This record gives sequence, structure tokens and C-alpha cells, in this order.
Amino acid sequence: MAFGNGDRPIIIKKIKKAGGGAHHGGAWKVAYADFVTAMMAFFLLMWLINTTSPEQKRGIADYFAPASVSASTSGSGGILAGTSLGDQGAKGEGTVKVVERTAPEAPKDTVQQGASSQTAADAALKDAMAKREAQAFQSAAESLRQAMQKLPELAELSKQILIDQTPEGLRIQLIDQEGRSMFEAGSARPNDRARVMLRAVSQVVNQLPNRLTIAGHTSASDDGSKPATDWQLSASRADAARAILQNSGVGADRVYQVSGKADSDPLYPDDPTLAGNRRIALVLLREAPVLPPNP
Repeated sequence: MAFGNGDRPIIIKKIKKAGGGAHHGGAWKVAYADFVTAMMAFFLLMWLINTTSPEQKRGIADYFAPASVSASTSGSGGILAGTSLGDQGAKGEGTVKVVERTAPEAPKDTVQQGASSQTAADAALKDAMAKREAQAFQSAAESLRQAMQKLPELAELSKQILIDQTPEGLRIQLIDQEGRSMFEAGSARPNDRARVMLRAVSQVVNQLPNRLTIAGHTSASDDGSKPATDWQLSASRADAARAILQNSGVGADRVYQVSGKADSDPLYPDDPTLAGNRRIALVLLREAPVLPPNP
């Protein structure tokens, strides 16, 4: 076909791109997967190292350690051609002695450190139990004081009840005052005033699981004599207080000791003849925490 002078043929050039860049295919995915696997193994190893104890690490190291072979007995190829010198003669059987490796003994420092850790744990437990017990005693004392303020019959008797904490435990003392005795003279039978106070005390005692001791006290005689009957009288008054407490709901297994001390332990040592020395002392004992026996 002929073209005019002003017409030029249109040439279309198609360029086929070769499939180059094969190195940019999926090879990076394999490398990345290997990297992630290695990182996972690394972090897993670090976690295992942190969670295993020194004894476990030592056991793993001993497991992968090569066995030690005695160099004193060689196999074939040596001067003795497969035989070895032994204790039973010049030539022994051609055997190789393998030294057995036993587990190493725990260092003394490790044993001492374990013992000190156990002692520290026991001390921390005792301290925590003592703090919790002190808080319980404080709460019980506040409950008794609130009860005395709310009830009119106890408000008048508040001066006859003393509450404090001693090394033995929470002590509640019911004391005589001038003209306000809890027992008739020479009698172990408590009067109505003493019964009201003991019932109020039983409500506090029932709030705690601690055992208690009950002790009776008398005052000294004006002439300085020490009647032998005071021992029996103080013990009988303590036992009468125990009976009232148990009738008010205090379990019999809670009572650890009932005793009479006569005038041997006065509340006011400067004047043992004061009426305040005649009293009933109840002590909620501090209970030692139960600890595991030492190995």
C-alpha cells in the first residue's frame, strides 16, 4: 500500500519483560521464618533458665557432660596390645575402666542459705500472726468498752473493769472498789453485779478462739497476816467465775487454767490492803502459730 508524502507509517513496538528478579521471590519468607523460630527458641531458653533451680541446672550440665575415661588403661594399639595393667597381675583383661560420676554434694553455703531462708520465713509467719492477734485483741477490747457505754447497768460498772494487753495475752480484770465488792465477805458466791460483768465479758471472749486462764486474787490483811483460807477462797471465786462464763456460752475446752493466788500478786503493790487487789483476772492467751517441724 502506498503512502503519501505527508503520511508516515505508525510503528508499534512491544517489549516483553523477562521474568527477572527471581531473587526477590519467596526466599525472604523462609529467612524470616528461620529468624522467628530462632527468636522463639532463644526466649524459650531464657525462660527455662529463669525457672529452673540451681540443682536442676547442675543436673542438666552433668547429663550433657562427656563421660570421663581413665587414661591409665588403654585399648588396643598400645604397648600392651589390648591388655592393661591391673591390680591382680602384670596383665589384666583388656577392659576399659569408666569413671562413674556421682552427683556433687550441695555446697555448705547453699545448705546454710536454705536454713536461714526457712528461719526467716518462720519469723515472718510469727510476726504476721502476732500482728493479727494484737488487732483481734484490740477489737475485742473496743467491743467491751462500747458495750459498757451502751448498757446503763454496765456504765456504772465500767470503773470496775480493767483491760490491757500483757505478754501472756489480753487481760480483763474485774476488781473490787470501796463499797462495791463483787463477792460477799468471805464468800465465793458472786453477787448480781459480778454476774452482769462476767456475762458482758463472755460476749468478748466468744469473739476469739483463744484459750483463757482465770485467776482469783485477795487483798492483804490489815494486820499483815496471811490466812491459809485465802488460797482456797481465791481459787473458789475463780472457779465460780468459770461456771458463769460457761453458762454464758464459753466452751469448757476454752478454759486452760483456773487458779487462786490469794494476796501473792497484788494489783497495787504499794498498798496490798486496797480493795482493788481483790479481783478476778481473765487472760485470753496468745496462741503460738503452728509451724512445720524442722527437717
